[in-house]
Amino acid sequence: MKLIEAFRVQNTRLLLSTPTLTRMSSPSPHDRSRKEEDEDDPVDRMISRTGCADLHYAVQECMAEHQDWRACQSQVQTFKNCMMNFQTARKEQLRKQQQQGSTETAPS
Repeated sequence: MKLIEAFRVQNTRLLLSTPTLTRMSSPSPHDRSRKEEDEDDPVDRMISRTGCADLHYAVQECMAEHQDWRACQSQVQTFKNCMMNFQTARKEQLRKQQQQGSTETAPS
C-alpha cells in the first residue's frame, strides 16, 4: 500500500510541477524503450525481484497513455495485489528461516 501511495504522490508531483509544453516535448518517464538508463534503476531492480515487473510496467504504460492515475485503477490494483502477495510470501519465508535458525542454535 505504501509503495502504491508513494507512486501516486511522486507522479502527481511530477505532473503538477511540469509545465504542459515541457511535458509535451520531454521524453516520457514512462517510456520503457530507454533500457540503458533503466538497468541501473534500483526501484526497477527491486520490483523485478518480486515477479511483479510486468504489472508495474502496465501501470506505467497506462499512466503514459491517460496522464491520470484514476484511469489506471485496474492496473494499480493488480500491481498492488502482486506486491502484497510477494510481501506475504517473503515474510513467511523469513519466519521459517528464523525458526530454523533458532532450532539449530538451541541447546539440546
